Amino acid sequence: MAKGFTRRGRGAALRYAARLDEHERELLVTLFGQVRDLIAPVGSDAPPPASAAPLKPTGTVESDDPFDAIVAGLGSDFGAAEMTSAPDELGGRGFGAQERDSAIDRLFPAANRTDEAAAREFRRLTEDSLRARKIAGLDAATAALRGSADDRLELPHEVALTFLVALTDVRLVLGDRLGLREDADAQRLQDLAELADPGDPAAYAVMVYDFLTWLQETLATSMLRRA
Repeated sequence: MAKGFTRRGRGAALRYAARLDEHERELLVTLFGQVRDLIAPVGSDAPPPASAAPLKPTGTVESDDPFDAIVAGLGSDFGAAEMTSAPDELGGRGFGAQERDSAIDRLFPAANRTDEAAAREFRRLTEDSLRARKIAGLDAATAALRGSADDRLELPHEVALTFLVALTDVRLVLGDRLGLREDADAQRLQDLAELADPGDPAAYAVMVYDFLTWLQETLATSMLRRA
């Protein structure tokens, strides 16, 4: 069972430590990889992660754990189908279903919301480098998970910052897939998950989103503490 991040040590020995079991680490590795693929689609010039060996064979589900079930459903087609029991405004959006994926706009928001031409020009000049930076961060976060000893994950300060941004990026994409646009959407989605059948992908997706939110909050809180 996961234990959130806590601050340990000082100075050069400072670390942010958490406990994540194999399934929880694999969940994060998979989600980081999916967001990476969204940012750098197959066929792009972005290199693959330096450490390509998965924690367990790709595409396999070795248990009935709900996290395994939702990971298996969070591929490129997750959210392409509307949640039949969800209000219209909470319908998910599929990868590539629109000219520009709405999740990409969450990750790379317009720099100028009043001047469309200026926003396009800024995006043209900066988005490639921003994508490369996010890809590098997701790869670093994945490498940290794959390099963890047993269930212990310990991050030095700079890696912890990168890991925090990677968690933010995953939450932005999953939130977009779940149709989260404003505070009221979050409450309606929680209500939906509580009323849904336990086997409903929507309920599992909310559980994953809540897990990501909790893990991110524990890391951010531990980094704000003063020694």
